Amino acid sequence: MILIGRSKWVPPRQWKLWSLPRPALGYVLGVDAIAVTITALAVASTVSGDRTGIKPSEWTAFAVLAVASVLHLESARGIERRREMAANTSPYTNLKSLWVFAGLLLLPLSLAIALVVVSYGYSWLRVYGRTIAHRKIFSASTFILASAAAAAILRAGDLIVEPRVPTGPMSLVVVLAAASTWWLVNFALVIGAILLSSPDASARGALGQLADQLVVVAGLGLGVAVAALQASYPWVVPILMITVLTLHRDLLLPQFQRAAGTDVKTGLATPSYWASAVPVELARAESLRSTVGLLMLDLDRFKEINDTYGHPAGDRALRAVGESVRAEVRQGDLVARVGGDELAVLLPGASEREVLEVAERIRERLTSLTVSVDTAHDVSAVITGVPASFGAAVYPDVAGTMDQLVLAADNALLTAKRAGRNKIVSARPNPPITEHAEQLD
Repeated sequence: MILIGRSKWVPPRQWKLWSLPRPALGYVLGVDAIAVTITALAVASTVSGDRTGIKPSEWTAFAVLAVASVLHLESARGIERRREMAANTSPYTNLKSLWVFAGLLLLPLSLAIALVVVSYGYSWLRVYGRTIAHRKIFSASTFILASAAAAAILRAGDLIVEPRVPTGPMSLVVVLAAASTWWLVNFALVIGAILLSSPDASARGALGQLADQLVVVAGLGLGVAVAALQASYPWVVPILMITVLTLHRDLLLPQFQRAAGTDVKTGLATPSYWASAVPVELARAESLRSTVGLLMLDLDRFKEINDTYGHPAGDRALRAVGESVRAEVRQGDLVARVGGDELAVLLPGASEREVLEVAERIRERLTSLTVSVDTAHDVSAVITGVPASFGAAVYPDVAGTMDQLVLAADNALLTAKRAGRNKIVSARPNPPITEHAEQLD
């Protein structure tokens, strides 16, 4: 929470932490405080009670895992930086869990927590760069809480003495229960922070792509394998390390592709990603003799928000609009930001009626949308209503190619704006081919 960059000191009163909504601020500070308390208790239990300190073999295992974690982060630095650029509106999954859970099975909780600190500390220096510190401290705290919960499951299952690797059916069940608990606690804590930090975000949007959680599951599974090898055949660990580094790219490829095609301000698809997706959907529709719906929407008088409250407030409103649009579309629909304040929604398999129904839901939601923003003078304000005009078109009813489909929807959008804004206009079959007219502000 002290540094916002690698070399730039930010006075405490200017920390981005304080800009969080009050419920989110209390939640984040509470989780951080619990993590600090758990760390203190873990350290105290290591040097007292039933332990006489840390064994040399545990220090060796800690050093191996710490070095492996650092090498892993360094080798994946490029891809992790790109994924870090994506909007923080869904859980950010990674493979740090691999080394942390391996440490949890091999080491006392205090050293497992130290491994979390090493991992996030190195990431701060080499991977994340200039980012918001309180988010990373919170992420490290969720790892600590998840590790403490998993350690409690291991102890309850009578796996008390390290190494706590599965040696039979019952111990395997206990380790799997601990891994499931680790994932659930970490996931739930992150979801809570997202929902409290973004009141306009939907629960479905906050959950993100659940398939991405397979990355964490894979990491936990590999953590068990690393712990087992380190406990019995430590010289095999470097071979597994090479395997992990090789698999990293493939495990994170879906997220990498989304991050590369994600607009940083809104979390929506970029124009280039959207433009590459449209021909694919049209080709699929042609082969299946199906339809593809297209919605183009342009925010009405959005320039007034920027002029009145400042561009940061405009960015916040635009992000809220993107979240609202995604909350009203169907599973599998693609929402993109194709211009400054212009969005596009691709609806595979949708009829004209379905496209108009989606458009009406979005229109009603944006009309009543309220967004809390900070003005250029650090004064809080509430924007009520961010209406938009809509143009709809359906392939192959009104167009046979991508360019014709976009032109038809664009012409319908311009008609909606000229008709008084905050309206929905559907393109009719065989629309006139005209030059793209200059849009109204």
